[in-house]
Amino acid sequence: MATLSTLLAPELALTGSCWRLRTNANGYKRAVGKALVTQASNGRSFRILERRGSRLWIQLLEDGYRCWFELEAVLGRAEQRSPWRPALLPEVQIASRLPAVLAWTERAEQQANTYLWGGTTEPDMDCSGLMQMAFASQGIWIPRDAYQQERHCQPVAVAPDAVGLLRPGDLIFFGSPRRCTHVGLHLGGGRYRHSSGQDHGRNGIGVDSLFSADRHPVACHYRAQLRGAGRVVRCHDGRHLA
Repeated sequence: MATLSTLLAPELALTGSCWRLRTNANGYKRAVGKALVTQASNGRSFRILERRGSRLWIQLLEDGYRCWFELEAVLGRAEQRSPWRPALLPEVQIASRLPAVLAWTERAEQQANTYLWGGTTEPDMDCSGLMQMAFASQGIWIPRDAYQQERHCQPVAVAPDAVGLLRPGDLIFFGSPRRCTHVGLHLGGGRYRHSSGQDHGRNGIGVDSLFSADRHPVACHYRAQLRGAGRVVRCHDGRHLA
């Protein structure tokens, strides 16, 4: 019988059981294949929803995100834990931690890094993974994907060359009229830090501007796709989001 701190073994990988990682783990999109959708860092918690062959269908407890873990990757590297309860910080406490969130992204940029789709562990992250990990570093959990982060935030009006309502620590959203596909962190003065890919970005973390005076191709590309901005005023409660 498993007790708290018992390490995960094949016979203990039961539906409904909760575990805390002692290592980083990759999260895959399907029960087979290597399509990465997220990663979980050492210390994160998950609930087993299903076991299928060599993989576990799990839900990460801090953000409700669902993915497949390789069973072999977490055997002996996760410990049994009690049911997880979210720490829902008040808005004023979230605001007080934003300088540390900004500093975390600056340190992440200074490391050698490349863009990784699905990346949420240092040094290689995708756009929303960088945002989530920066906030999580200060105990503020937000959803995993950019479109979910957009829905989570309190809207803030913004347009190219019109950034007067933005504050440092706000999230800036990009994409098409139908869907948000990219996110960055406002640093102040219309500048934002983000992790962008190879095709239209910097293949890693960098800083760009919402002002039309910035003619760098990356800044121009994302400025043309600006959707809006949002302020993190609450923590995600761990529910699964579609």
